[in-house]
Amino acid sequence: MTIQGEGPPLVLVPGMDGTGRLFYRQVPPLARRYRVATYALRDDAAGMDVLVEDLARVIDAAANGPGSAIVIGESFGGTLALSFALAHPERVRALVVLNSFSRFLPQVNLQLAIAALRLLPWETMPLVRRLTAFRLHSRYTHRAEVRRFLEVTREARRDGYIARLRILQQYDARERLGTLRMPTLFLASELDHLIPSVREGRYMAERVPGATLRVLGGHGHICLIAPNLDLEQVLRDWRPDL
Repeated sequence: MTIQGEGPPLVLVPGMDGTGRLFYRQVPPLARRYRVATYALRDDAAGMDVLVEDLARVIDAAANGPGSAIVIGESFGGTLALSFALAHPERVRALVVLNSFSRFLPQVNLQLAIAALRLLPWETMPLVRRLTAFRLHSRYTHRAEVRRFLEVTREARRDGYIARLRILQQYDARERLGTLRMPTLFLASELDHLIPSVREGRYMAERVPGATLRVLGGHGHICLIAPNLDLEQVLRDWRPDL
């Protein structure tokens, strides 16, 4: 876990890679206004409840004791952020969910992904990421940032990916979305080819009371390393009082 800056606590929840290092472009501007915590997901979690309690401890650290925080989760981290908000609503000052979903469908795709990861020689994973980069990244993302993405994700482990995919097989927040009462922002990349982020974001925003949906034009699933996306500015535009 790393904590930077001073101000209201804010926690960035990582996606499927689980490293927490892909927030590198977002942390400096956020840290000028917030006390920003980033962390890595454990690779051996058997259920979402384990990750929810891990996130509670990160919020404790960011808040210097039991308290609440702004929670921002991207992709798999969005499902974790949603799960945490449902389990501990009093601990979420505001919720931001980026390129995520309340239920992964069709489930057969998760089964296929788990099978593929088991069979894939792990040393070939960087090549797979390189070959699929055009479908993952924003049109604005520089080649240097894609190279850094490939370097960071080399740390991700096969068992971590598989564990998180298995958790998604059990994850379903659809029937509970209407119980959320904290300020909630759904961010959805227009050109997300990994998941239908705009459709999923609209579905969730229509069911969370008072929620806001913002579509990120020209962005792909891996958008937080793009030079023209600034989460601090997004938060300021959405809720200047945060």
